[in-house]
Amino acid sequence: MKMHKLLLLAFACTWSLGAAAQWQWIDKDGRKVFSDRAPPLDIPEKSILKQPGGQPSGRTAPRAVPSENAAEPTAATPRLPASAASGKDKELEEKKAQADAAEAAKKKAEEEKLAKAKAENCTRARQAKSTFDSGRPLMHTNAQGERGFLDEATRTAESKRLDGIIASDCAK
Repeated sequence: MKMHKLLLLAFACTWSLGAAAQWQWIDKDGRKVFSDRAPPLDIPEKSILKQPGGQPSGRTAPRAVPSENAAEPTAATPRLPASAASGKDKELEEKKAQADAAEAAKKKAEEEKLAKAKAENCTRARQAKSTFDSGRPLMHTNAQGERGFLDEATRTAESKRLDGIIASDCAK
């Protein structure tokens, strides 16, 4: 039962893919032609029997590759309008501009985040410095978890460290 459903599904997928993009027309010899490509330009619109996806009856001309000997385009080689030729360039430029704008916004957000962190560090360092400069005895917890008072050497070292933080983070 499962194999039957699998085969049916595979057949349906294959059939739908094959029928999705089919052209059908009558060539100059009166034969029906089936193809996945548009008919040549010399086939009149009335001879086109089927188009893929319900496209409008107007066909677009394939791009002609100019030969090395041709100096200018002839009537047989259609020219593309300037807007069509540079359309991809404009899209590429727009995408590049969007990517640059996104990168600039990301960089600005990172700079703002860094500035906010520095301002916060500056505020904390100034508060700690004012506490150290107050002259009150300060307590700390050592590695064994015992509480003790800061001696003068530790207090001076910590005060110098706070001065360095204030000098680097509070400089505007």
